[in-house]
Amino acid sequence: MKIKNGLELQNVCGEHIIIPAGEENMDFSQIISLNPTAAYLWENVAKRDNFTVEDMVQLLLDEYEVEESVALEDCKLIAERWAEMGLLE
Repeated sequence: MKIKNGLELQNVCGEHIIIPAGEENMDFSQIISLNPTAAYLWENVAKRDNFTVEDMVQLLLDEYEVEESVALEDCKLIAERWAEMGLLE
């Protein structure tokens, strides 16, 4: 997976918001807000050429006290939602 080009995570009034940049991403029909954990994942995977759910799990395990099985289920769900919203290439 890879974060779609032209999407930036911004902090707007204390909220983590995905902001489209560039003409190809000018659809403002929805605002995408991330909780702090999802924003942490986004910030880290956006730096990579590609990533897997397992990469996301490892990021959570490195940063938070969470069971691997819980992290895996959460990361699968987040990746599915990001894909459904068209945030991934």
